[in-house]
Amino acid sequence: MADHSEHQQQQQQQQGAAAGSAPSLKLVNRLHESRSPYNGIVNVNAIELAKEHNRLIFVSIGYSACHWCHVMEKESFMSTEVASILNESFIPVKVDREERPDIDDVYMNYVQAITGSGGWPLNVFLTPNLEPVFGGTYWPGPQSSSHSQWGAEDPIGFVDILEKLRDVWQTQQARCLDSAKEITKQLREFAEEGTHSQQQGSKEGGEDLEIELFEEAFQHFASRYDPVYGGFGRAPKFPTPANLSFLIRLGMYPTAVSDIVGQDDCARATAMVVTTLLNIARGGIRDHIGHGVARYSVTVDWLLPHFEKMLYDQAQLLDVYVDAFRATHEPEFLGAVYDLVSYLTTEPIQAANGGFYSSEDADSLPTANETEKREGAFYVWTMKELKQVLGQRDAGVCARHWGVLADGNIAPQNDPHDEFMNQNVLSIKVTPSKLAKEFGLSEEEVIRIIKTGKQKLREYRERTRVRPDLDDKIIVSWNGLAIGALAKASLLLDEVDKVKAQQCRDSAQKAVQFIKDNLFETSNGQLWRIYRDGSRGNTPGFADDYAFLTYGLIAMYEATFDDSYLQFAEQLQQHLNKHFRAPGAEPGTSAGYYTTSSEAIPGEPGPLLRLKSGTDSATPSINGIIARNLVRLGSLLEDDSYRQLARQTCNTFSVEMMQHPFLFVNLLDAIVGLELGVKNVTGVLAADTQDALRERIRAEAGPAASTSTTTVAMVDIRASSQWLQTRNPLFKDLKPGTPPKNFLLVCETGSCRVVDL
Repeated sequence: MADHSEHQQQQQQQQGAAAGSAPSLKLVNRLHESRSPYNGIVNVNAIELAKEHNRLIFVSIGYSACHWCHVMEKESFMSTEVASILNESFIPVKVDREERPDIDDVYMNYVQAITGSGGWPLNVFLTPNLEPVFGGTYWPGPQSSSHSQWGAEDPIGFVDILEKLRDVWQTQQARCLDSAKEITKQLREFAEEGTHSQQQGSKEGGEDLEIELFEEAFQHFASRYDPVYGGFGRAPKFPTPANLSFLIRLGMYPTAVSDIVGQDDCARATAMVVTTLLNIARGGIRDHIGHGVARYSVTVDWLLPHFEKMLYDQAQLLDVYVDAFRATHEPEFLGAVYDLVSYLTTEPIQAANGGFYSSEDADSLPTANETEKREGAFYVWTMKELKQVLGQRDAGVCARHWGVLADGNIAPQNDPHDEFMNQNVLSIKVTPSKLAKEFGLSEEEVIRIIKTGKQKLREYRERTRVRPDLDDKIIVSWNGLAIGALAKASLLLDEVDKVKAQQCRDSAQKAVQFIKDNLFETSNGQLWRIYRDGSRGNTPGFADDYAFLTYGLIAMYEATFDDSYLQFAEQLQQHLNKHFRAPGAEPGTSAGYYTTSSEAIPGEPGPLLRLKSGTDSATPSINGIIARNLVRLGSLLEDDSYRQLARQTCNTFSVEMMQHPFLFVNLLDAIVGLELGVKNVTGVLAADTQDALRERIRAEAGPAASTSTTTVAMVDIRASSQWLQTRNPLFKDLKPGTPPKNFLLVCETGSCRVVDL
């Protein structure tokens, strides 16, 4: 109730400030119309007002779980001084980047170009034609308490920036407009990523891409690797699961890849992933009392996170922990798999309707009686609390295990606002075997104490603390990643825990069904991006929604061999091809896929530019995932048109990939499948022994099934109505023998062979 009241109070303050604006223009707060808990809303009305009253548009882009977005909201957007300037001199607009990633992408490119960095909140001033004039990220508001983190010299404040932009627009408008047009021209040229290749004149588009690029990509990651704590570069440290997946896959490809990269370097890549994932699993970035992993670590040792938990991180990390366990059989990785599965398949992240919510905030109220939110308040502990909840002896054991200190374990330089005084972020510091010797207990007793202590602390936390706010948007693209990760995890868990494996498949299936029932138009194959608070939003799906959901559906097919998933996946791919594919330089060719559809969103402005996403970041490359999907569909359906589209999509980015292959790790995976060919292992079911056949399919495919070089399928030739048998020409003439026996059909490099069972 306190959070809800605070939200209402904020809207009332904004509405009151708007009411006091200049009499020639009365701004109306329309945030309540948004489907987003971040209150994002942008429409043609704002543009029309800007043109009519000749004002700059101020756009603040963020998301619900963003810590600094909340700081700026409190310091600036709830300030009557700021509201007065904004409402009298600008057209202010808030945008949820998760609902409108197309808008975020364009202006993030701009801010990164002019400042050298980016982040959220992302704040930009635009002309009435949406061309950028000035931008940045967080700016301190009036009476900001955040100045201390910036050192001795305070940065320029938000009010100063507003006044400067107001004055410049009034006195130097022509210069502003000319500058904005020039900037937009440069952005448009930058947005031609993927068209450089077309200019080479090749029908397929660009230079030939070869798997030799893997060696250069590996060397880049090796040069930035932290051998002490794992991960890459210095603080802040992000898990970067796409890069970890690339490295762990090096040891899963056919030998042609290891021959190029080198056996020793492939082993080194695996070791880099192992060290990184172990440190993440043991670090403060992981919630050791509940479940899940925070978005990134402020410190190089993974101890102090920014505490927000994002759905896309959990999904991608689950995927890479599954691969890492298969490669190493490290027990801690299996524990991380269980932890992430538990987070994804239970409240608060999985909704009762089956969809997956987006994120949990970093900030929360320390107690129900307080009104001031603090970062990490839900997750940190004092030594006094441990003793109070666990008792003297058990608290001593657990404190040593999780690195809890009487004065707190956060260094002062990492706590500029004194939010963590005497507080501890839990991370695994001492193993049970060492604790057993230290406390004179058996290792079994130590494990029992830790397990019981974790349960008691969880119950205490749930009972006495206010949980962080939940961003309860259901976003199709992120749901697709979660569906795919759970499907993949189910195959691993089938070998050790069939009940948990079925839970993974059930949760993924519920999410698929929810999307199909609520966010998919059967009449035309269109997806809607957002569902929240009982109804869908009005934003049609973007390319990532189609790409990531298709990825998840293919994974579900390969986990269940239920044709309906594959049929749905192809339907989505066909919609992508029709509405998002960029035409190539030659007739009938493709130049990758735009982020946005060719059809405008009714009643809302389109983005300034149509971009193509080729690089991997916090979420996978859209074109990278599309290319991988196309490779798999080409193999599973024996459809060469998909292979050609995959090759053209990869070659679209060839110039950029030749220069910086490490930025395109998902596209690199697709290239291996295209260059070496895909091995398809199909189980042909003619007799009633499905389980044994499934096991033989998995065994024949091996770990390469996690790469674009191997796909798996199963056809039931006892019934002629199966969709895949009619869709794939290789399966049309398969018939049971006499007597009927199951067998494998293994197809690769243009030929097929039968493997008798």
